[in-house]
Amino acid sequence: MTTDRLIVFDTTLRDGEQAPGFSLRTEQKLRLARQLAALGVDVMEVGFPVASEDDARAVELIAREVRGPVLAALGRCNVADIELVGEVIRGAERPRIHTFIATSDLHMEAKLRISRDECLRAVQTCVARARDYTDDVQFSAEDATRSDMDFLCQVVDTAIAAGATTINLPDTVGYSVPSEVSRFFREVMARTNDADGVVFSTHCHDDLGLAVANSLAAVLAGVRQVECTINGIGERAGNASLEEIVMATRVRRDLLPFATGIDTTRLFRTSRLLCELTGEPVQANKAIVGRNAFAHEAGIHQHGMIRDRRTYEIMRPEDVGVESKLVLGKHSGRHAVKRRCEGLGYNLTRFEVDRVYREVIALADQGKSVGDDDLVVIVNRR
Repeated sequence: MTTDRLIVFDTTLRDGEQAPGFSLRTEQKLRLARQLAALGVDVMEVGFPVASEDDARAVELIAREVRGPVLAALGRCNVADIELVGEVIRGAERPRIHTFIATSDLHMEAKLRISRDECLRAVQTCVARARDYTDDVQFSAEDATRSDMDFLCQVVDTAIAAGATTINLPDTVGYSVPSEVSRFFREVMARTNDADGVVFSTHCHDDLGLAVANSLAAVLAGVRQVECTINGIGERAGNASLEEIVMATRVRRDLLPFATGIDTTRLFRTSRLLCELTGEPVQANKAIVGRNAFAHEAGIHQHGMIRDRRTYEIMRPEDVGVESKLVLGKHSGRHAVKRRCEGLGYNLTRFEVDRVYREVIALADQGKSVGDDDLVVIVNRR
């Protein structure tokens, strides 16, 4: 089976930072950008310069300081935005201008108050202006999945003719389900002139909890760039989670034969750095990087893990930069207690293990996990 290469487009520093409570100072953005470069993202969207002077300065600084990934900055489909983006991103080793406009009738009428013809003219003018600065131009059709298909295809054709090299069709409000996304991309790509000459991209939001599933559906339909964020942060319910998409392709290569350039052993530390910088923790049961993602408390699970970790782990925790944990709690069994005691240097008889186990369960019944310090006290007391 042929393994295709996916372009990982990280937008943690742009869409991710737009989430309430996730704003970063310039020096924090630079620190995170360096970590994302070490992680191996292909494209890093580093900001929306027109949003504020600080954002523009941060984009300019990262463009000068960070090497490796393509560095993209976002601007609306108006000439002033494009010119600002072009100026602040020009210091990048590999600059990209990313421009967007809404294409659904709802957005054009209620928000932008423009006609379809005005939309098409803006796309043509701004993509062409962006090409004056760089030959790497991405166009996004905001609210693409709720746009009229005939008009959307006109917009895409216009963007490509004007010089866009990447076409992003976002599920901006997380409205779609996977089967719809697959049909949507197949139809657009089939009806687009010169579709083989550009990269199609997916950008899914998680309002229905389907951002990762929708992104993978798009990839199976022929999309080769996936837009995502660390920990899935972003507007409202967030974006597709980078770590989940990457590990899905790694674990299920039989169904998802796609490779990425991500160093997965850096996923956990990148997630933790984002938490440190924003002060926002990851939920404990978050896939891949949550505190409990590789933690096992139930006795049956722990017994299986001791015998063969593949019984309850579908990926190796060290592949994402963490270790498995057998958590001692009220659901734990004797096997886990014995194993933890051995790890602390205690070789107990079966009778001693039974006595320690009963005390562990009694302590856990009070509503807490039993840590190593607790276990040492119990063993020494016995």
